[in-house]
Amino acid sequence: MGDKGAMDKMKGKAKQKAGKITGNERLKGEGRADEAKGRSKGAVSDAKENLRGMKDSLKGKSRS
Repeated sequence: MGDKGAMDKMKGKAKQKAGKITGNERLKGEGRADEAKGRSKGAVSDAKENLRGMKDSLKGKSRS
């Protein structure tokens, strides 16, 4: 995964830990949401990279 979602995942994990330590369920929930957002951004970024690679491969094959 690229850096696009890494910050959100780290922020989410930190919020979850802080929420667990303090007993704050809202903060834990926000952390889970941030972490999910980070995973989603990473998946989209990876998919875009894969599509670019496929596109480049197809261009290379059509020239042969």
